[in-house]
Amino acid sequence: MSIGELLHNYRKEQGLTQKEFADQAFIERSSIAKVETGERPAPKGLITQVARSFDDPRLYLAAQEEVTGGAITPWLDNVDLHRASVLFKTVEEMKEVLALTTEAPISKTADQLTETDRAVLKRLLMETVEAITALTHFAAVLCKEYSFSWFATWKEHRADLKAKKYMK
Repeated sequence: MSIGELLHNYRKEQGLTQKEFADQAFIERSSIAKVETGERPAPKGLITQVARSFDDPRLYLAAQEEVTGGAITPWLDNVDLHRASVLFKTVEEMKEVLALTTEAPISKTADQLTETDRAVLKRLLMETVEAITALTHFAAVLCKEYSFSWFATWKEHRADLKAKKYMK
């Protein structure tokens, strides 16, 4: 989905006109209109600015996707995002990771791995990425459902990591 389509869908879901949306995001209405219709590409930093303005996890993930070219958790737009459904799926994904850790030959170095070992490690990697996707969506759902700020949550998490000296 393009940034324009995402912005259009998000704006409609919020029940905002282009003018109201643009005013809240501190952007010209005509710019939003042109990006939404595909008349012009989204200027660099637009999605980040919109994400900050609306503090919505989906918009922050779109900003990350734009910067990384897709090497980040995608927003799942064709699943049940009810908090209970997301919780159950998250637990399922985490259990799959934990189960595979008992099979993974983590004690071996890369040059000691057999093809079978590599296959197990690849499965563990893919299950880990699936768990990250589920956990990200669970955090997003909690923020949206209970009115927690996505930005403030990550800011607090970073401060905690720094206090524990995991980051400089």
